[in-house]
Amino acid sequence: MGSQVVQTLRQGVWASLTGGWYHDPDQNKFNNSCHLYLWIFLLMLPLSLHLALPPTTMALSIYCSSITVFFVLIKLANYRLHLMFDEGEAVVRSSLSDLSKAQEKKSNASDSCLPPKKDRTAAEERPVEGGLQPSPEPSPDDLSSPNPDQAAPLLQAQQRPPSQSEKDEIQPESAGGIEKTDTETIETEPVKEGIDIKGSLTGTDKEQSEQERTAEKESEQDRIEEKDSEDKETADRETADEGLPSSKGSEDESEEESEGHKEPSDANNNSLETPHEDQEHVIDIPEPPTQVDLIKDWCKLLMSVCMCVCICQEEDSLDDSSETSTQEKPARKIYYKLKLFPGKWINILYDRLTLLALLDRNQDVLENLVAVFMAFLVSFLGFVLLNHGCFKDFWIFQFCLVIASCHYSLLKVKKSSGHNQLVAYSRAAYFCIFCALIWVLEQLLRRKDLPVSSLYGVTIVCYDVLRFTYCFPITFLVGLFPQINTFTIYLLEQIDMHFFGGTAATSLISAVYSILRSLAALSLLYGFCFGALKEPWDEQHTPALFSGFCGLLVVLSYHLSRQSSDPSVLLSLIKSKIMPALVESDEEEEDDTNIKDPLPEKLQNSMKEILLSDIMACSVAYILTFAITASTVFLSLKVAQLVFLLYALAGTVGFVTHYLIPQLRKHHPWLWISHPVLKTKEYYQFEPREDAVLMWFERLYVGLLCFEKYVVYPAIVLSALTNDGFALSHRKKLGIHCDVLLTTVAGLKLLRSSFCNPSFQFLTLLFTLIFFHFDCPRASESFLLDFFIMSIVFHKMRELLLKLHFILVYIAPWQIAWGSAFHAFAQPFAVPHSAMLLLQTLLTTVFYTPLAPFLGSAIFISSYPRPIKFWERNYNTKRIDNSNSRLVSQVDKETGCDDNNLNSIFYEYLTRSLQHSLCGDLMLGRWGNYSAGDCFILASDYLNALVHLIEIGNGLVTFQLRGLEFRGTYCQQREVEAITEGVEEDDACCCCEPGHLPHMLSCNAAFNLRWLAWEVMATKYLLEGYSISENNAATMLQVYDLRKLLITYYLKSIIYYLVHSPKLSTWLKDATIQEALQSYTKWHHIERDPQVFSVKIDEDYVHCLQGVTRASFCNVYLEWIQHCAGKMETPVDSDEDSPLVTLSYALSVLGRRSLASLTPKTAHIHCDFRIATKDEWVFTDLDLLQKVVAPAVRMSLKLHQDHFTCLEETEEASILYEAITNYRSNLVICHESDPAWRKAVLSSRDTLLTLRHMIDDGTDEYKIIMLYKRHLSFKVIKINKECVRGLWAGQQQELIFLRNRNPERGSIQNSKQALRNMVNSSCDQPLGYPMYVSPLTTSYAGTHRTLRGIGGGALSLDAIRSWLCSKWLRSVHFVPLNVSSSFYHHFVFCFNPLVCHSLPADFKEVNKNGDEYKSIVVTPNKYIFSVFLQAISKMHHLLNSIL
Repeated sequence: MGSQVVQTLRQGVWASLTGGWYHDPDQNKFNNSCHLYLWIFLLMLPLSLHLALPPTTMALSIYCSSITVFFVLIKLANYRLHLMFDEGEAVVRSSLSDLSKAQEKKSNASDSCLPPKKDRTAAEERPVEGGLQPSPEPSPDDLSSPNPDQAAPLLQAQQRPPSQSEKDEIQPESAGGIEKTDTETIETEPVKEGIDIKGSLTGTDKEQSEQERTAEKESEQDRIEEKDSEDKETADRETADEGLPSSKGSEDESEEESEGHKEPSDANNNSLETPHEDQEHVIDIPEPPTQVDLIKDWCKLLMSVCMCVCICQEEDSLDDSSETSTQEKPARKIYYKLKLFPGKWINILYDRLTLLALLDRNQDVLENLVAVFMAFLVSFLGFVLLNHGCFKDFWIFQFCLVIASCHYSLLKVKKSSGHNQLVAYSRAAYFCIFCALIWVLEQLLRRKDLPVSSLYGVTIVCYDVLRFTYCFPITFLVGLFPQINTFTIYLLEQIDMHFFGGTAATSLISAVYSILRSLAALSLLYGFCFGALKEPWDEQHTPALFSGFCGLLVVLSYHLSRQSSDPSVLLSLIKSKIMPALVESDEEEEDDTNIKDPLPEKLQNSMKEILLSDIMACSVAYILTFAITASTVFLSLKVAQLVFLLYALAGTVGFVTHYLIPQLRKHHPWLWISHPVLKTKEYYQFEPREDAVLMWFERLYVGLLCFEKYVVYPAIVLSALTNDGFALSHRKKLGIHCDVLLTTVAGLKLLRSSFCNPSFQFLTLLFTLIFFHFDCPRASESFLLDFFIMSIVFHKMRELLLKLHFILVYIAPWQIAWGSAFHAFAQPFAVPHSAMLLLQTLLTTVFYTPLAPFLGSAIFISSYPRPIKFWERNYNTKRIDNSNSRLVSQVDKETGCDDNNLNSIFYEYLTRSLQHSLCGDLMLGRWGNYSAGDCFILASDYLNALVHLIEIGNGLVTFQLRGLEFRGTYCQQREVEAITEGVEEDDACCCCEPGHLPHMLSCNAAFNLRWLAWEVMATKYLLEGYSISENNAATMLQVYDLRKLLITYYLKSIIYYLVHSPKLSTWLKDATIQEALQSYTKWHHIERDPQVFSVKIDEDYVHCLQGVTRASFCNVYLEWIQHCAGKMETPVDSDEDSPLVTLSYALSVLGRRSLASLTPKTAHIHCDFRIATKDEWVFTDLDLLQKVVAPAVRMSLKLHQDHFTCLEETEEASILYEAITNYRSNLVICHESDPAWRKAVLSSRDTLLTLRHMIDDGTDEYKIIMLYKRHLSFKVIKINKECVRGLWAGQQQELIFLRNRNPERGSIQNSKQALRNMVNSSCDQPLGYPMYVSPLTTSYAGTHRTLRGIGGGALSLDAIRSWLCSKWLRSVHFVPLNVSSSFYHHFVFCFNPLVCHSLPADFKEVNKNGDEYKSIVVTPNKYIFSVFLQAISKMHHLLNSIL
């Protein structure tokens, strides 16, 4: 516990204060020292420059350029080193003498840069430890040699041909220097402990014989042991001469091998040393220095940083290795070649893991550029504020600390669970935002001509923002700032929702797309409104431009409310029309894999239907709106009584629609009545078998909802617009531009929100009238602006009530559920801090942030703001099956054999069912009132899922489903019991039981229901799903009679599939098969295999012969063969000596033998057959196994199941044949890891069968699983959404920041009043443990069959044409066919052939007497009407071709 607290303080608290820097004991001294000095440098640089230099542009330029150059060098070196690890060549060498001289190196580390002492004797006597592996072509590495005349010899190398003396001295030593270990060989190069100095190879190196190398090796072996210390000392001095480290790397061999970028190498030190005489010769006779190119200067500067890293890292590794014994076998050193420019490189003694611990990696060049730009921006804005004198005394140091933390976070951030690349930019981005805000406010407030310096009586002072920047470390410590991408989504979503009436965003792209389309609509409307209000107009004449503005406002509001914030579906539809070839190729690939998902096409069709409908609806709406506003009808409604009559109508309709009907439909209306007042037909049914029946009150609800959305509120908004526009045209209040902007924004927001979800609009209207007309009439500006302001205030007040309800329910002392000892301590401790809790509640309501219980206790702390979607990641469950797992996992063990993975398919199908019907059910009022962010729990016998509503639009709903475990924990079971048990039988009142009134709840039950964070909305909500029935396979197959029955069904199924195979004639004529089955044609042929055939399980077993013969097989199965052959269209010979009987007999033997070879885990379902040698004839055509034997195994399992209910199938061949035929077309039998299983479930197949291996609580058994598609009954429970958001935020804080990994922590213990365990277990993994999390799914109202039946579907040209045709057909007279032909032809001319195709073919009707009538239209002007229908039809086809 103590170590965990220290780790949390170090990596959590301190790292949050410093921007990510902390001392990590798991890292080496070099990394920790670099982090410390780096942070000190970033802190002291701005502080020293500000104190030493005057606040001028020169000081700003020095600081910004210094930081920019520093970051460029760091990022460039880091990028090049990672590129070297990815693409470079690894060279492995061992150093036997490194450890022996570690203490000496440590003591002389400070002198590593001094010139080395010349030790000619040691150099002459030094043996060569390695050799050179010849290569067919010398690489460019072999053509470089040292150039001591350069200013930085460790960074530069100059190519020159080797002298003849060097060749003569290199050749004999390389002859005996090649060593091999096992099968590995190492390419060796002349190395000087960090820098390779290459020499060219001559042809004589490749011509040395093995005898010469062996002799040389033996002669040199004795001197290695004697001169080990001299070799090490010489190597050290040579290394010091080059300025590089001389011994092993920082990581051991296992860490290096984990990177996977090194090459196979020798374990020995196979290096070619250059003779010391040549080195001394080069040093003693220096040449004049050559002129260095610009590119060499750049490489010198770059590699200085790299070499500094390598030198310090080497010294640090020496310190670490000094404590090890010299007798231990040293680890191999791995060098990487860092290429400077063509032909020039150096070797780096470093590794990737240590570099990652030192600096964060930026994946590409763009990330590096962004990091450098952010560093420049932080330094620029921070130093500008320092120069402006915004900070004094101690606060200068504190602000420099903030700047240093922002800079350091761009280099190294603390990694944690859920880390992503954007975390590094978050702190710097927030710093830049607030500093830019301070700078702009200060510049504005210094102007004397600033028109307004206060807002609502509050003076805008930039020093308030300055004080907030002081708290940067604290705000990051307590987690008040989200990741920058989350903050961007949150900010854009809040702006779009509260100012433009938009819907919730589902991603960053969605948020940007939503705000851009709202701004585009606003800019278009602004132009029309500005032109209409620029000049005054009278009451008798409304400008056409203003009428056009109103019509356009209604049209754009309606269309935007019908579109989802996610543009992916719209883009896919456009892509399918613009690039159909590309879409067709993608579909062909999906068809080849046989896993095509029908959902994308379904979504595209829904989007296409919406667009077609909007064309007609927007056209009609624009015409009507333009006509109404141009008629000055709203200007005549200036009489207060008429206006309030319109408000009263809206209030009445809203009260009945959104309060009275939902309350009467609840499971406990007003939490007093024991049962719903308005019951559905399914309420008294035990297992409904059909779709939910449409009730009269649902029709009333839909009618009132449409009347409210499309008539009442548009009339109110247009009336307010007309009256406010008339007033603003004569008197401008805030200026023409501000007035036009506010009018446009208010009208757009009110209309869009009314179209999307008007559930609380009537309350907003009521509060607007009461507050601005009765309470504070002087504060009123105009009704439109008052309504707009109150819509935002009411939204926040509703959130405040939900938060207060959650807090009071959660901390109520009479129902508190203490999950740990800390909860018992925190309960009384939280009482004195109630005022602070109330303040937090107000602040979190304003900023829409969750209020989370700390560690699940009664202490609440605010979290960082989040969008409605809540989770940053688009997490969704990926099911494991044979299509996405390795073959070895499929052979060795069952793929995805855990129950959660297998059962997740049921939640996936439930998601598809909700996608089809959720939006329609919400519009029918079956889930009660709803809004964006609401959470519901669907509970049934075994399915428990949390449904999160994210986006609520006009005719669309975006949601996410989170499926919980079937057999959950003890806490989950207790909460499931709480939501399923009834309270109708409770008779208690306080401490006695007086009973209760009829159809009413008792006092205790009513009181307890009011202190819950959830409420039951419906008890019989129907969804399409699968019911699961399971039987123990062991009890069904252990009895010999049942096993014999299974084998009989198995052989009959083989015969059935063989006869019905389209390749039967080919198999019967195949010469290879006939030759292989020659022995099976003999009647005396006996199959004896005691492990396969037995008298107990085989019907055709002959006891006296101890086996199975052709005669015994025919005696049992010949009748079945002939019956199946008789059903074929093409007759096939099926007598006793026919090839069909021979092939059937052979397959029956093969099938039984292969079935006996199956292991219990794969029997019947996997069909992983083991074919014996004598049965290899079946490989002539694998369809014999895949199309005949494999499906027969599965079919026999189903027939064996049906044996217990339909015994007659085993007695009559015709019944059995019909059963197999039906199952073959309707039943899916496969293993659950087969992709065909998922495809069958998502395709809504009626019946499925599989065999599952179940291991639970020490039991190991096999279950036969049957799935039947039917309507499942769910309970719909609505949870306080602030409760869900708070508990989710608390889990994030506890597991990620506080690092509490206790699986039995108190925050996930059961709490019936808040369903704490069910909510917390639905978090994204690894915070929670949901069985399935769906992707964000959009449900459209057009896919709901019942809702389409009410309104006739979407408004389109096709719907209009059908309606007109139906009206035409109503005016039809029916004339008997035996009338005179002249009378008939008299009416024929009235029909237009172009219209007749839309009528039913041969439209006739038969009366009760049997007379046949022909339909004849007798109404006039039929030709004109038909031409009109023809035009509508052509327009409909044109729009279809476009969309």
